Amino acid sequence: MNRIRSAAVALLASTLLAPAAATAADPVKEAAVAAIEAQRDELVRLSDQIWEFAETALRETRSSKVLADYAEAEGFAVERGVAGLPTAFVASYGEGRPIIGIMGEYDALPGISQKASPVREPLVEGGNGHGCGHNLFGAGSLGAAVAIKRLIAAGELDGTIRFYGTPAEESVGGKLYMVRAGLFDDLDVALAWHPSTEIRADTGSSQAMVDFVVDFRGKAAHAAFDPWNGRSALDGLEIFTFALNQMREHVRPTVRMHYAIVDGGQVPNVVPERARLWCWLRDSTHEGVDRLLERARKIAEGAALAAGVESELKVQTGDYEMLVNFAGARLLQSNLDWLGDVPFTDEEHEIARRIQRATGVEPVGLKATPEPLDENPGEPEGGSTDVADVSWVVPTLHLSVTTAPAGAPWHAWPVVATGRMSIGHKGMIYAAKVLAATMVDLYRDPDARVAIRAEFERSTADFVYRPYLAPGPPPIPAQ
Repeated sequence: MNRIRSAAVALLASTLLAPAAATAADPVKEAAVAAIEAQRDELVRLSDQIWEFAETALRETRSSKVLADYAEAEGFAVERGVAGLPTAFVASYGEGRPIIGIMGEYDALPGISQKASPVREPLVEGGNGHGCGHNLFGAGSLGAAVAIKRLIAAGELDGTIRFYGTPAEESVGGKLYMVRAGLFDDLDVALAWHPSTEIRADTGSSQAMVDFVVDFRGKAAHAAFDPWNGRSALDGLEIFTFALNQMREHVRPTVRMHYAIVDGGQVPNVVPERARLWCWLRDSTHEGVDRLLERARKIAEGAALAAGVESELKVQTGDYEMLVNFAGARLLQSNLDWLGDVPFTDEEHEIARRIQRATGVEPVGLKATPEPLDENPGEPEGGSTDVADVSWVVPTLHLSVTTAPAGAPWHAWPVVATGRMSIGHKGMIYAAKVLAATMVDLYRDPDARVAIRAEFERSTADFVYRPYLAPGPPPIPAQ
């Protein structure tokens, strides 16, 4: 870097950097952090807007628009409605390599509406809420992308920055359709983060899962007058669930199986001619899930045969397990160590303790200090994500940052509440800074990119990615 450019970066950092920002002598990283601080009010506003919209999967029209509009106003070229998903978009800036991508989500969950309050208090009874913190996820990731864009525009970094607005993580997995459309194929590295109850560079994987329905078709008849003329689709479904539950004794401890009967007939006095079951199967690896799915297919066939009906198993979607990149995780960890703790206040810790008391967990407050890097994480914790599918087509670095009280239930009101408080806002801003600083490293250090790519190539040798997706377009709901 020449002296004029160095002076420009130092001036930008000194004029924009907040008092609590990083202190290490790295002018470009400090400028990236300063660019996040300069956006703080806008990022909080975006996050709060998305929190208030609380739009569920594939209905995130306003949420997607406010993020895409912000990117466009910042000088990104924005392509909306990509991969057949009306609420997905890609925002790009710069030219040439490296091409670094960062993902953001913004879909809410149904039925967990909550005020920004430390006690259970729905904002709209039965309404939606951001119980996974995706309002923070989308805004924070975009803030990091904008910080890098400003450094590229200033001539401090060379290459392309790309933000991916990815809808419907909580249902169909919007990223799967974007992967299928080839939108990540030319990336050198991808990054993502997720709201959490702790701060860590993620080395633990996630669970692979498949989402399918089984439809049973029988023959209707009067349940009292001539039931012998009928064939109960519900009988087929019940045989299926019995056999599936018997299978629980004969699967690995890592397996999870959950289902719901979504159609079991309309009235007791009619032999039901249709029945439907919705099922998720999980395991530590997609190979394990494939084996479970094959067994489920045979169970569906056998259940139909036993009940004298017909069955059809249809895969709707699913996720691979996260392909962890340790070289990338170490790079994230170096920037967590560089930034240090999240500056939560005593008041914020007390709010967290009130939530913990209200939910029956130990009132320890917030985890503000980054965890050390875990080189041997063991089997994945429960849960799946469509970020994992991206990790099998491009090296993916993943970060977790505290936005909610330790131990408080996830996909529940506490996460909704803190997502609209300063607790969530501080976590979001911190995540954006870590991601921006890590991207500075990726742009400037070709050796780091080579190490990350080499690990990825070793892990995916002879691998062919096949998504858990039915052919055809995404299942866009009627608006």
